[in-house]
Amino acid sequence: MATANSHGRAGSERTAISCAEIDVGLRQYMLRVYNYMAGGLAFTGVVAYVAAASGFYVAIYRTPIFWLVLLAPLALVFILAFRIERMSLTAAQICFWVYAALIGLSLSGIFLVYTGASMAQTFLIAAAMFLATSLYGYVSGRDLTRYGSFLFMGLVGVIIAIVVNFFVGSPALEFAISVIGVVLFVGLTAWDTQRIKSLYAAGGEAGARKNAIMGALALYLDFLNLFLMLLRLAGRRRD
Repeated sequence: MATANSHGRAGSERTAISCAEIDVGLRQYMLRVYNYMAGGLAFTGVVAYVAAASGFYVAIYRTPIFWLVLLAPLALVFILAFRIERMSLTAAQICFWVYAALIGLSLSGIFLVYTGASMAQTFLIAAAMFLATSLYGYVSGRDLTRYGSFLFMGLVGVIIAIVVNFFVGSPALEFAISVIGVVLFVGLTAWDTQRIKSLYAAGGEAGARKNAIMGALALYLDFLNLFLMLLRLAGRRRD
């Protein structure tokens, strides 16, 4: 009887230690994801500001180079999505930073359209909304995977509406896209955070590091699009 109790206590202790190790590892993994994401956003912001201040954006605007800068990030996303398992960690990291730089070049025009104070205020609002919804996705015991198809259909709808409005130029449609976009990317932030958490420890340490890059890319896009949608709604344009 005593032996059975001893074995039971030993098993409980091993389970507790294992859970503690997983919890610590998960925190380190999520911290890596957020660090990549924050670094990518900071790099994008610096590149965008330099490109706008130096006149580089104005120089390439309406030239073939601008379209190359605009479309190249899409190619990098597909490369990361479909080839990351066969890429080295260094190659995956390089792709991520190049992607962040290209996004910065393509978005540098916002520094010429909106005031600096307006952009800073919108960034703080977007950051607060992102942190709240990402935290919810991390700690919530509610399964958010069932909302994935709905969010994906909403994303496709927003992309189609943006393309249509590019030719139509309707202020009412732009307002509707921005409102729907804010709701959509708030939902995607929570959904992606829970998904990233669930992918922890897949494929060992090297696999976890690559998953952290893909997770950071997803959250990077969620935050960036949330910021841009809010900027369209509340941003003050330069005179």
